[in-house]
Amino acid sequence: MKRNYRNPQATEYYRGMLSNLSVFPFSFVYNGTEYHGFSEDRFRLKQEEVESCEGKETHNLTFDFAQTLDVTLVLTHYASHGVTEWTVWFENVSDRNSGTIEDPKTELRFVGKYPMLKGILGDHVNQYSPYSIDLQTQAVEFSSDTGRATHITFPYFNLEHGDGGTMLAIGWAGTWRATFSSNGEESIYTASSVNGLKTYLKPGEKIRTALFVVAPYCVRNEQYATNFWRDWVLTHNLPKADASGASLSPISTCCLARDTGLPNSDGSISECHTTWRPSLEGMIKEDLKADFRWFDAGWYIRPDGRSAVSDVHGQDWWESVGTWELDPIKWPGKSFLESVEFAREHGIKTLVWFEPERVTDPENLAKHYGYNLDWAIRMEGAVHVHGEVISNNIGDPACLQWTTDRICKMLRENKVDLYREDNNCNAAMLWSHLDAKEGKERQGITECKFIHAHYKMWDDIIACTLSYGGCGYVDSCASGGGRNDLESLRRSVPLLRSDSDRTTTALRLSMTHGFNKWIPYCGAGTKESLRQREAGSTDVYVWRASYLPCLNFGSKFAQNPNGDFRMLRFGLTEWKKVAPYLLKEFYPLTPWHKEKDNTDFTAFCYFDPETESGAILAFRQEACQRERITLTLPFANGEEYRVTDEDSREEQRTTQGRITLAFDAPRTARLLWVKKQ
Repeated sequence: MKRNYRNPQATEYYRGMLSNLSVFPFSFVYNGTEYHGFSEDRFRLKQEEVESCEGKETHNLTFDFAQTLDVTLVLTHYASHGVTEWTVWFENVSDRNSGTIEDPKTELRFVGKYPMLKGILGDHVNQYSPYSIDLQTQAVEFSSDTGRATHITFPYFNLEHGDGGTMLAIGWAGTWRATFSSNGEESIYTASSVNGLKTYLKPGEKIRTALFVVAPYCVRNEQYATNFWRDWVLTHNLPKADASGASLSPISTCCLARDTGLPNSDGSISECHTTWRPSLEGMIKEDLKADFRWFDAGWYIRPDGRSAVSDVHGQDWWESVGTWELDPIKWPGKSFLESVEFAREHGIKTLVWFEPERVTDPENLAKHYGYNLDWAIRMEGAVHVHGEVISNNIGDPACLQWTTDRICKMLRENKVDLYREDNNCNAAMLWSHLDAKEGKERQGITECKFIHAHYKMWDDIIACTLSYGGCGYVDSCASGGGRNDLESLRRSVPLLRSDSDRTTTALRLSMTHGFNKWIPYCGAGTKESLRQREAGSTDVYVWRASYLPCLNFGSKFAQNPNGDFRMLRFGLTEWKKVAPYLLKEFYPLTPWHKEKDNTDFTAFCYFDPETESGAILAFRQEACQRERITLTLPFANGEEYRVTDEDSREEQRTTQGRITLAFDAPRTARLLWVKKQ
């Protein structure tokens, strides 16, 4: 039976907020005066629209404020889970500049003893490590300042208080800040986006805050909270698969970049019109078809008209972005379309890599492709290991249109199913640089426009792919895990939750423990390919550590046509058996370990409460000296379960939810099936 997460008290709380907007938990400063809530004497209600659909109720309330601004509160409630969210918009509807808007924020107070804050940090240097903070002993602040919202810190929080708790999220793909403090009886949470915002609005300008999400739960239990959150995310936030409205299910992808026999540095740089057919024909012959053919970086021509294939230094994917036009040396005529149609005829879709927030060689983009040099945000000192970083200012409507049109033209002409977006630029410093060029009291305006435009660009790209039978979502890569805020994830999924999740299996297991609690639909590689560039084979241990809703693999079908594909066949076949459980409840059965710690056991269970069955993945890591571990199944509740080993078919029966597993050697993985009797 599906869990019932209805929370009448949370719905009552929402109704209370709606009926007394003067104390709504939002404030901002205007011309030096702080305003709290939306009181009738300051905010005159101009218009109210109510919409109920797909299990949610939304109120759009527009207020007249200070004779120059329309302030709109978009307030939504999901009765099935008791979750409430809001966004606030500011629009200058006058013919003169508005006053200065600053420090818009949400502030919430939660009553309850023993407040504990739990969550994970971001990707990159923190690699999704978890934390648990006693708010009675310390206040804490989280801040994301780079412009990649989830690269260092993570805007999702589990605040336990009293007999339950509240899950909280900030949906904004730019900079954000969150603070927590408590006196032991009451905890205070503040959340904001666009760090340092202090700007007036010109006539017609419109900006918005982040999406602020409040999800109360009634049982003070971290596993309950985790699965309450996952269920809400999957039910109400996961984008649809296609125009039919079908739910998004687990998918597999295959990158053929290393199956060309040509020099290759990263992504699909070596792929061309002579290589695709042998690779796809080999995949089809072996009946090892992925759902998606992954076509990565390096397929486009340089802004100066040269072919990227001439670069012998292996960095052509980085140094030549911006044209979004197929390299005619690699892909003459309609050869790429031919490859896409061939793949589709055999049940394989195609995804293609882009990076629209960064440009290179804007002078030649202007000369040959109609680019406006004013759109290139550049400043001294903005560099990456590969060279200068220049941001493409999609916050400018003309730049957004130019960029979106070029991307959609390539997608439409080649019938590409899925758009993949990278972002190798910490753009916040460039946004601030452009703010300063506008003059005083325009801090944050570039980011406001940029992030809003980015969401619009994704909406337009999704509309494009849907128009000819493609996908209803995009891939939110952003240099690994840089753009996994909730607002973005309503349009996207992270096919790779982290770039570094291609290094060691220990790290992959470590990330699964934390990341999957918050973002159910995600993927990783199936090799340790950054540590071993060719990473020839993947064994049972690595395969089982890689079973996620998106399974990304690579193989050499053309370059090794007589190779042994048994392990690849094993992994794909077994993943398909596990896949039905991967978007169900998630239970870590062992403590978290650091990314370099391989001295213990790691185990997870995915459990479907409707069928009362699931799958356990258990690992004796490389340096683990113990041979046995006893696991407890949190959902058992004294009922009898049968646990069957996939390899040996041995069975255990338990009424106490405890099972003991023996492992013959270190670096061993076991898959077990769980079923209520």
